[in-house]
Amino acid sequence: MAGWKHSTVSQRLGLRLPIVQGPFGGGLSSVALVAAVSEAGGLGSFGAHHLDGDGILRVSADIRAQTAKPFALNLWVPFEDSDDPQLSAAEFTTHRDRLAPYFKELGADLPAQPARFMPRYAEQVEAIWQARPAVLSFVFGAPAPEVVDRCRELGIVTIGAATTVDEAIALEAAGLDMLVATGFEAGGHRVAFLQQPERGLTGLFALLPQVRDAVRIPVIAAGGIADGRGIAAARLLGADAVQIGTAFLACEESGTHALHREALFSPAARHTELTRAFSGRLARGIRNRFVEESRGQAVAPYPVQNWLTGQLKKAAQAAGRTDLGSLWCGQAAPLLKVRHATALMQQLEQETDALLG
Repeated sequence: MAGWKHSTVSQRLGLRLPIVQGPFGGGLSSVALVAAVSEAGGLGSFGAHHLDGDGILRVSADIRAQTAKPFALNLWVPFEDSDDPQLSAAEFTTHRDRLAPYFKELGADLPAQPARFMPRYAEQVEAIWQARPAVLSFVFGAPAPEVVDRCRELGIVTIGAATTVDEAIALEAAGLDMLVATGFEAGGHRVAFLQQPERGLTGLFALLPQVRDAVRIPVIAAGGIADGRGIAAARLLGADAVQIGTAFLACEESGTHALHREALFSPAARHTELTRAFSGRLARGIRNRFVEESRGQAVAPYPVQNWLTGQLKKAAQAAGRTDLGSLWCGQAAPLLKVRHATALMQQLEQETDALLG
């Protein structure tokens, strides 16, 4: 048995391979993908920050109906008033009307202000405790001490995400069991929480050994890893496991729209950009018309902007368009070759065996 497969992460979580599937928010995760990755020996993950308590319980039950292996659920830690933004009707109208020309172009009605832009975080946490997944991972900071303590009582392993050494130290001090060191190559949101994300744009292979030297808890490497070479390099730099996002996002089993999946395999995936245009928070995706036209424009705060562009994205997808919706994508997308999760896990294992076996 190849030594790279044995680590504190794989041993603690009962995994055959120290590979974590990145948790995708906004409906991009799927039960089928989680089950496929977990069945293949990795840790399947489901981004649950858009689900209410009942939704989390349903998803957990559906995953367990497909696999008895460990899996993770992921939540976003609230920031400032993101859990329940106080927005007047006039303020909502101002933010919405900036996008009105796009809705008109797509022949879609302007959306009305919702009662809430996101489910309540406290309700989500309570549901997680009922569901009792093997792992609960967090982004955008550390949960409150009582949340960490309750997870420990229930036997739920907690994982945080860091974009800097200082954030890694803070997560360890908060009592989390493991952390993900996230390089700026990663697709989706920059999960910084101690400073503006624009000030912490460090590549994984510079960040990883510094984090490894700074903390004692297990470190999972993320950002720019899409094949066995990335896994081997991360393990040699001190990672106890790797987290892979874009390669799994591109799999047929994911919740990604077919238009998005095809874009990940297209030449367009060579050109990604960090932007706040889609959610109000900095995130990496394929550069498209909306990203280009949003430069220098005012953007509503998260989660208001996220909700508004989510409505726009639905209309764009219905029209078969990729120019007006988010296409989350990491910088390793040009390395993608495989379109099914089980085959991807096999490829990752075989390639890493060849290098480290």
